[in-house]
Order: sequence, then C-alpha cells, then structure tokens
Amino acid sequence: MRAIRPAILAAAALGVALSALGVAGPASAATSAKTVTVTDPVEVAAPVVVARYTFDAAGNGATVTDDSGHGHTLIPSAGHGGKVRLADRLGMATGGRAADFPARCTGKRCPHAVLQTPDTPELNPGAGPIRYGATVRLTRKDTGSGQNVVQKGYSASGSQYKLQIDGAAGRPSCVFADAAVHAIHVAMSDVSVSDGLWHRLECRRSGTTLTVLVDDAVRGTATLPAELSVVNTVPLSIGGKGNGMDNDQFHGALDDVWIARG
Repeated sequence: MRAIRPAILAAAALGVALSALGVAGPASAATSAKTVTVTDPVEVAAPVVVARYTFDAAGNGATVTDDSGHGHTLIPSAGHGGKVRLADRLGMATGGRAADFPARCTGKRCPHAVLQTPDTPELNPGAGPIRYGATVRLTRKDTGSGQNVVQKGYSASGSQYKLQIDGAAGRPSCVFADAAVHAIHVAMSDVSVSDGLWHRLECRRSGTTLTVLVDDAVRGTATLPAELSVVNTVPLSIGGKGNGMDNDQFHGALDDVWIARG
C-alpha cells in the first residue's frame, strides 16, 4: 500500500492548525485484501483579518494605521483632557509600542479617550462567524464596573459585539446583542487579568457558540440564538464605547487589537 502522508491545513492569519488526517495501515496476512479509497481533505478557509492595530508606527495624538491593509484607520477622540498615549510596550522582551488609556478617575469630569474608525460593511458580521481580540495589561487598582476594550454598536439601541473587562475582579467577557432578540449574551471568563501582566484576550462567535479565551485557553462560553445578527452603522471603538462621560473607559494598556471574519 502506498504511504499516505498526513495533511495539515494552516490558517496563518490567526496561527490556527487543524488536526492531521490519516488512514489505517496495511491489513494482516490473514485478512482479505480490501480496496481503500482515499479522498482529498476538504480545505477549510482561514478567517480573514479585516482590521489589526499593533500601534508600532503610531505617535501620540496621531491616527493609528490599520496594519491589515484594509484601511480602517483609527482616529483619536477625547474629552476633559483625556488622551491615548503611545509608548514602548513595558514588560515585554519583544519590544514594540502599545496604547495607554486614561487612568481610573472617580470625579465628575474624568478624562476619557477612545480610538475609532468609521463603520464599513466588513466590520459587521451579521450572523456569521467572527473573531476579535487584543493583548491587554491592567492593574488591580485600575479595575472598575465596566471597561470596554473593543466595541461595535450598542446593546440598548441596535446590535453589538464587544470585548470588555468587568468588575473589581477584572474578568474579561465577550458580549453579543441585537435589536431583534432583545437580550444581551455574555461569555464570562472564570479568571482575572488584572495582575499588571500582559494577557491575550479573544472572542469567537461560531454558529450558536460564543467563546472567550485568555492566553489561548478557553475560559468561558455562552449560547447565542442562531439568528442573532450584528449589523449597525456605529464606528468601531477601541478603549471605550464612545466619546462621552459614561463611556465605559478602559484604564489599562492595549496592543495587537484585531478583528477577523470567517
């Protein structure tokens, strides 16, 4: 029998590797000869990264280039003296730059700042699969009732997907909502990330399953209605839900923010 080599399908954009494929070895001498039909494996399309921000080429107060090449440039938007500061990525041997957002504040006129890019169709997944995430650093003293990391849309007036870090415990979660279902669906992590270290966070929507990953490990899931669809004209917002006082401001540092469809 000819040797059959395993096939590996690589999804380079997100580093996803599928399991190797194979068939059983040759029959023993006492076994009747059989014809084995081998079919080629069906190729699985890799998710397409439609937006990515490494912040490495950005400067303070400047726009942030979309490193995916899709042109979703981030524009700073701030109030009450808030700003997004671009600085060397502390605590990482690999270097690079990261975005620091305003520190936690308990006053009535706290500084706030976000980075936004206008709505386009490819940022709206509808009911299809989508993945998105960021690498974050947040200390215990900077946790709060709700801090939005990545957000597209509003749950109260339309549809939404977002990644947030909730509560004093600093546990990340993934959120989906739409105007038809009228419910907010949350996949909450069972671990905290508010330890002052860098952590990779990811949200995945595939069919009716919403998954939150922390440092590439599944830490929570939720079930979504199959018909839940996210399509809106709201800008994609990084670091908060918008330029306003009640904007669920993120108070840590962000790097490698990305969105992938498929």
